[in-house]
Amino acid sequence: MTHARWGILGTGGISTNFAEGLRDAELGRLHAVGARDESSAEEFGARHGADVVGTYRDILARDDVDAVYIGTVHTTHVELVIAALEAGKAVLCEKPLGIDVAETDAALAAAAAAGLPLVEAFKYRFGPFPDRMRALIEAGELGAVTRLESAMGFAAPERTGRLFDPAVAGGAILDAGCYPVSLAVGVAAWAGEDVASARIVSADGVIGPTGVDDEASAVIEIGGFTAHVRTAIVEQLPRVATITGSTGVLEIPNVWGSRSESTEGAVVRRPDGSVRREEQIEAAVVQPMAAEADAVIAALRDGRTEVAEMPWAQTRATARLLADWRAALA
Repeated sequence: MTHARWGILGTGGISTNFAEGLRDAELGRLHAVGARDESSAEEFGARHGADVVGTYRDILARDDVDAVYIGTVHTTHVELVIAALEAGKAVLCEKPLGIDVAETDAALAAAAAAGLPLVEAFKYRFGPFPDRMRALIEAGELGAVTRLESAMGFAAPERTGRLFDPAVAGGAILDAGCYPVSLAVGVAAWAGEDVASARIVSADGVIGPTGVDDEASAVIEIGGFTAHVRTAIVEQLPRVATITGSTGVLEIPNVWGSRSESTEGAVVRRPDGSVRREEQIEAAVVQPMAAEADAVIAALRDGRTEVAEMPWAQTRATARLLADWRAALA
């Protein structure tokens, strides 16, 4: 089997993690690296074994790059996504795909026009455990799913860099809050709700001294389903998610996994508090960034523009909720 040839755009920390994760991919290999500064691409390429380095434009102009991973700052995502699609590349773009609804729609429209895969890189959606979680909810094993409680937050060591810079769309909501929001959208969709109806019911938060949202919370309503979400870049928040249904509660101790290992398990607790042995859910741990990369290449080979793990309708709904959440704090 011939491996697909990946290009990485951006040489920051998340791109480093993707390059490392790609070593475990079954369908693709790292081939090229692009950066604004070619010397940065050269250093990154030497470190990770890329055959080709150059500027963003250099990499996108090549015929020997099949797919690109975009790991740049939020405000550059859509421009690079559209350029890559127009150059004939499949795209895996770090979250958030766009910093607002208009950007997100423009990116998805470009993918539709090109007939190429475009996937928003929520790595926790890929692998054996999320497949199991999705199937469990879709099969009605929790009964009617009515509620989610979820958070994503960490304490940045200092108020510097992109996280605290409004010029590059810093702040907790876009950087970390997108995780619980996307989970809310996913759970609602798996439970049969129309995610196009998703809305922010209430929101609160703190705008810090640099002008970005340091922490925030929101209540989301999607049909008969309600999600309570929190985020922060100044405080470590629990990584647990609790999904409540009429006949059971799914408790996931570490719903997000990590950049190198997927989530491995959860438990279903019944209304009387009991946990049946067969409902202690365990799943094989995989490299989630490799799994999302393989999903993109599988879609490319099949002629699909979307993947089941993160379909475009859910990307759109997530983008709208994030925009409304940010607007509520303005």
